[in-house]
Amino acid sequence: MRTFFLPALLGLAFLSACSTPQTRIESSRTVFEKFPAEIQAKIRAGQIDVGFTPEMVRIALGEPARQLTIKTEAGEAEVWVYRDDKPQFSFGFGMASGGPHSAVGLGLATGTGGYEPDERVRVVFRLGRVAQIEYRKG
Repeated sequence: MRTFFLPALLGLAFLSACSTPQTRIESSRTVFEKFPAEIQAKIRAGQIDVGFTPEMVRIALGEPARQLTIKTEAGEAEVWVYRDDKPQFSFGFGMASGGPHSAVGLGLATGTGGYEPDERVRVVFRLGRVAQIEYRKG
């Protein structure tokens, strides 16, 4: 029975350590306080807007899942991709038999994403500022 509690405790600690706008604001307090009040309000709400700097976006949304560079006729742009990082739970059951022996297994797992991440927003930077924000529908 004890072996179940340790993984459950570790999983709870992992989930509680997730980064939020408030924890990111606290770790960047001196920088955050230099932003205008309307930008501070958006960051507190975990929102971004056109014209934000990369630092503002990092405080509001955290680190991106991926960073890309795109080239167009208008020039080069940097793209930050964010995905849904909500915990996902799975449950498994298995049985095996080999000769006179048999075994039964049971498992519970948690994770923060799958093999192909589910993108929720793309942030496009041009000349060091947010130029475009793409949100996933639905």
